[in-house]
Amino acid sequence: MGLPAGVIPGQIYRHSRFYRNSAGLWQTKYLLVLAGTPGDDVIFRLLTSRAHGRPESPPCYHGDPYPGFYLGVLGEPLTTKSWLDLRGQDDYEGSVFAIDCTRGILQSVGLLPLAVLCQAMNCTANADDTTTQQERLLRDQRARLYCP
Repeated sequence: MGLPAGVIPGQIYRHSRFYRNSAGLWQTKYLLVLAGTPGDDVIFRLLTSRAHGRPESPPCYHGDPYPGFYLGVLGEPLTTKSWLDLRGQDDYEGSVFAIDCTRGILQSVGLLPLAVLCQAMNCTANADDTTTQQERLLRDQRARLYCP
């Protein structure tokens, strides 16, 4: 399965224009690349520093109100506790992802350790909001990474 050139599973990106707030100002979000699709689109989930009932242990939580995977403190620029928000996301169109990287809207800021990425991918694959296609592609990607 493909990803845009230079993009690999486990990369964390800072998206400087993810959404506009009520005042119309662009807001930043961080996202984790999990896998690619046959059309080179990006399967990702957002990071959050808001616990909102998400536990630290066990790290994989599929309950209400917000499912998540606890990542810990990842380091600069993510200096507080972080969770992977397991609520569903549409795949990021690969050509748009590449353009956003070129324009500096998306900037790579880190890479998850393989062991943590493997756990996060498994947790995401099992999440209620993950589509059947995303689940299959996440499991295929895990196998290619030689996850235990």
